[in-house]
Amino acid sequence: MCQIFAGQQPNRYESVTRRLRLNGQSTSIRLERAFWGILDQMARNEGSTTPAFLSKLHSEVLQQHGEARNFTSLLRCACTIYLGELDQVPQPDGTARYAAQ
Repeated sequence: MCQIFAGQQPNRYESVTRRLRLNGQSTSIRLERAFWGILDQMARNEGSTTPAFLSKLHSEVLQQHGEARNFTSLLRCACTIYLGELDQVPQPDGTARYAAQ
């Protein structure tokens, strides 16, 4: 089992920094490449660019909590929630789709 995790390509977990604007403020976010890929997919599914998607998410966090403490951790958790929801998508044959398949 560990080979599945340990054997992954190092570029998958390489840190990548992207500069973008969150609600008009220039900032940079550093995440592992795999998380950027998931966030890009989430944005596409929303019909948005990744910077616009992240800015909208940041705004919603500010509205709900008044601050966005540790936004990068929130993004990682959002990715795991998103992937978990993909696992629950019912297929036409009544089965569930699993990311590992």
